[in-house]
Amino acid sequence: MGVQRIAILSVHTSPLAPLGGKKTGGMNVYVREFAEELGRHNIAVDIYTRRAAPNLPDVDNSIGENVRVIHLAAGPLQTLDPNDVYPYVSQFAAGVIAFTTRQHIKYDLIYSHYWLSGWVAHKLNEVWNTPFVQMFHTLGHMKNRIDAKQPILPDIRLTVETQVVQWADRIVAATPAEQAQLLWLYRADPRKIVIVPPGVDSSRFRPIPQDEAKARLNIPLKNNLLLFVGRIEPLKAVDTILEAINLIRRDNPQVLEHTAFAIIGGDPDNPADKELSRLRTLSESLNLRDIVDFLGAKDHKMLAYYYAAATAVIMPSDYESFGMVALEAMASGTPVIASEVGGLAYLVNDKKTGFLVPAREPAALAKGIVTLLTDPIKRAQLGQNAAELARQYAWSNIVDQLLPVFEDVAARRNGAVAFSHHKH
Repeated sequence: MGVQRIAILSVHTSPLAPLGGKKTGGMNVYVREFAEELGRHNIAVDIYTRRAAPNLPDVDNSIGENVRVIHLAAGPLQTLDPNDVYPYVSQFAAGVIAFTTRQHIKYDLIYSHYWLSGWVAHKLNEVWNTPFVQMFHTLGHMKNRIDAKQPILPDIRLTVETQVVQWADRIVAATPAEQAQLLWLYRADPRKIVIVPPGVDSSRFRPIPQDEAKARLNIPLKNNLLLFVGRIEPLKAVDTILEAINLIRRDNPQVLEHTAFAIIGGDPDNPADKELSRLRTLSESLNLRDIVDFLGAKDHKMLAYYYAAATAVIMPSDYESFGMVALEAMASGTPVIASEVGGLAYLVNDKKTGFLVPAREPAALAKGIVTLLTDPIKRAQLGQNAAELARQYAWSNIVDQLLPVFEDVAARRNGAVAFSHHKH
């Protein structure tokens, strides 16, 4: 029969939330676009997420055919830090069970995202005996290793992640690096892991002529745009970009004529945003006011124009499990300068689709920026290569890789073998 109906769990963050907000990023995009593509394959998809505001509908059908987003009460009606959602996961699981009981729904499979959803998937599995596939998106042990000065993550996350690794029927790793981390830090069963990367919406993110994109955004044609897109948190290392621009200003000031650096993400009007305030203060102290623009969160549809207008998209993160922004930028035909960490090291092809630089090294970053600002032929070539590489990541390809995994896991209930190896 195959898989006809899937429950996707995205407990702490809604696929409908605007990007660049407090905890919205690649995972939201993944859940929304993957579900949309499953819907096109005539699979019924229900995405369960926590109600974070009072005015949300119980059921939202806006993502596309065959896809529903179901908002469940679990804790206060406000955006919470993921760790603050944990006390409400039992309430969330009960909400899913109540909804499916009322609607007489049975799922062939549960696909859970992030550690909180993994906990809920396990509870549902205990009640329904429905198998679940898990994707973590980020791993607590990795985040702690990156930020060794102050292990920021509570033990409960690490404990639950380790349990979810044991409980899940199959685990989707975005890259070979994540597979290695699961084996090494979580002692995962190697037979459980499949490597399937996230995808990109190639109808939205495609090479738009740069002059057209600039016109749409009211950017003068002669101006260069350097771009950061993402959540504003210390791990993203936006300060390294500011330091790199400061070095360029010191050593090659003429390169920065007609150049702006735009930061998309966060809420510039919110004084409580500590990291954004810190970056603003740093920008002021380096005297970069005339170059740096804090644009706040942007609608995903507008991002395509920003990517296409940019000379380079810069991702100097300390850790990225994958790097959806890098993939979207590449699909838009824009070179990416990224730190050589995690998924970025795997996604960006150094000197072919962009540049990989060591993390937290402003001088290396500055060198890559100067190359792209001063060598338009090189930039065009890298951008073209990036767009070609990104085509492999079209969502239809990604769903074609994951559906056999789902079908295999669902078939286990009919007494089939526990594991079969999928070669990707």
